[in-house]
Amino acid sequence: MRHAHAVLELLAPVVLVVAVALFGTLVSSSTQTYVITTLVNVSIVVALYVFIGNSGVLSFGHVSFVAVGAWTAGVLSMPVAEKPAIMPNLAAFLRDTTVGNVGSLAIAAGVGAAYALIVGLPLMRLSGLAAGIATFGVLEITHNVLRYWEKIGPGLNTFSAVPETTGLGQAAVGALIAVAVAFLYQRSRYGRMLRATREDAPAARAVGVSVYGQRLVAFTLSGALAGLAGGLYVHLLPVNAEVLYLDLTFITLAMLVIGGATSLWGAVVGAVVVSAVDSFLAEAENGVHLPGGTLDLPSGTRIVVVGTLMALVLIVRPAGLTAGREVPLPRAFLRGVLTKFSA
Repeated sequence: MRHAHAVLELLAPVVLVVAVALFGTLVSSSTQTYVITTLVNVSIVVALYVFIGNSGVLSFGHVSFVAVGAWTAGVLSMPVAEKPAIMPNLAAFLRDTTVGNVGSLAIAAGVGAAYALIVGLPLMRLSGLAAGIATFGVLEITHNVLRYWEKIGPGLNTFSAVPETTGLGQAAVGALIAVAVAFLYQRSRYGRMLRATREDAPAARAVGVSVYGQRLVAFTLSGALAGLAGGLYVHLLPVNAEVLYLDLTFITLAMLVIGGATSLWGAVVGAVVVSAVDSFLAEAENGVHLPGGTLDLPSGTRIVVVGTLMALVLIVRPAGLTAGREVPLPRAFLRGVLTKFSA
């Protein structure tokens, strides 16, 4: 029975990711960009879930690891000949080095993990409001370093000349990797111990669980997944420091909360649903033709609507659309499994 539950817990988000990718093959190239962005958002939100969902500690700083991953993959994968024009003050070892697409993504994940580990060493002793404020401070520091330190990137300029390799296939593979890693972690001994600290930290300490140690492990792992997502992001669209800052922080946290922060299924559902709404509203801000006429919304409507949606979900269904649970097994399926194993 446990194995049947485990298979469904993994299969449901995998099927949803694959369905989104297949849908992307049926739409126009402009709409396909939104579908690819949705898959990258799945990677980011799953990274958030690995730490926030399992620990119960709110982090406003995970987009820092997305940004660091994007900077790493962008700088390393840009052709050497293009770097002087876009990043004239780049450090010599970065200016003269170029790696391939897969290599840049792997290094982005490693740098995201290393940065999360360094940040987490002092911060994982914090909980509640203190943890939220401290991680927001990390976001501010990271944003300003990337924005003004031209030795490690384009500074205020937008990344350009980065190979646009994040298509439907690569975005889907990235999302599936994030889902698989999150699933293996939540089913592992470490994931169970971290959730024990979320439910009752004093009781977990009483049986020998290190709250600090388990949070640090999850924070580092989520940093790796966020770094990978950042690499996918920079290989998809031209980005700058402002793109990987407050708006992305808000929208991805909204996805996690709306879907259900305490389940992998909720993270994936929230990312897909909110991305669909956000994409439609982004189009509507530029004017979209509907059967009854043209819908032309004022700029900024998408953030207002997503914020309102998040508030409504918190009021009506505080645990999110999925109630913070994995996909429930149908009773007929359960009876069939029980009959099979009892025979």
